[in-house]
Amino acid sequence: MIKTTPKTEVTIAGVRFKNPVIAASGTFGFGREYSQMFDLSLLGGIAAKGITLEPREGNPGARIAETSSGILNSVGLQNPGADAFIGHELPFLKKAGTVIIANIAGFSEEEYCKLAEKLGDTAVDMVELNISCPNVKRGGMSFGVYPDAIHKIVALVRKYCRQPLIVKLSPNVADIAGNACAAASAGADAISLINTLSGMAVDWRTRRPVLSVVTGGLSGRAVKPVALRMVWEVFKAVKIPIIGMGGIYTAGDVLEFMLCGARAVQVGTATISDPLALPRIVNDLTKVMKECKIDDINDIVGKLEYD
Repeated sequence: MIKTTPKTEVTIAGVRFKNPVIAASGTFGFGREYSQMFDLSLLGGIAAKGITLEPREGNPGARIAETSSGILNSVGLQNPGADAFIGHELPFLKKAGTVIIANIAGFSEEEYCKLAEKLGDTAVDMVELNISCPNVKRGGMSFGVYPDAIHKIVALVRKYCRQPLIVKLSPNVADIAGNACAAASAGADAISLINTLSGMAVDWRTRRPVLSVVTGGLSGRAVKPVALRMVWEVFKAVKIPIIGMGGIYTAGDVLEFMLCGARAVQVGTATISDPLALPRIVNDLTKVMKECKIDDINDIVGKLEYD
């Protein structure tokens, strides 16, 4: 018989999450704005906005383009830099009472390693290695497309990273399972996917691209079928935990990703159209689990039935 309150706690690389719902990096910033609308401790975790070694202003406008079922962004990793994150944003985040994941990006192997080393003595719970950002003119994608490059950068960062290391993979590749295997064999503790799909928007009136840098990353409901397929493929290929993302708007979406093999999920674009999406999903997840007689959320991970 199902317990009064279903178990939503999950563990990834030794880190305990009170539930599998994590705010995705980028759309949630550093949580300050959202903290004015709901209690951040409701969340399983927060993946902070991606940081680089030095501050970045990001790409010029226009940086956002709405599509029929998602959003294209070319923000370009605007962030205050590692020192500002550690000194100003991290103390605030640690008061939230949830798991804090630092998302790091770089433009060279040396920058990635320096960032991981700099975070080593901080209160960050996990590090998410962003080797898959499609909206920066240099860096990012060059590290995350081919298995040998992935293995090299993950192995290097692993030497400097004291926290459990999550590797965030790009969907803009030929073999997502092969790339996941490369990350796992190089020392990744977990895999997160998918990052945004590369896309573009055009204004036929002006005959110009909508985004200032022409292409950007597509997120939102449109990418969910691709994300589910890739999570499923990676689950069959690696033994380390998977954090799924891509078009998650409801508790049902969460369960779909977990059935395909994700142990937790990140919710991003949904929070732009609905700032209360995260607490709604967390609350609805427990309700849906009760309705479906799911006693422990871990029991459904990777339990997709197919012939």
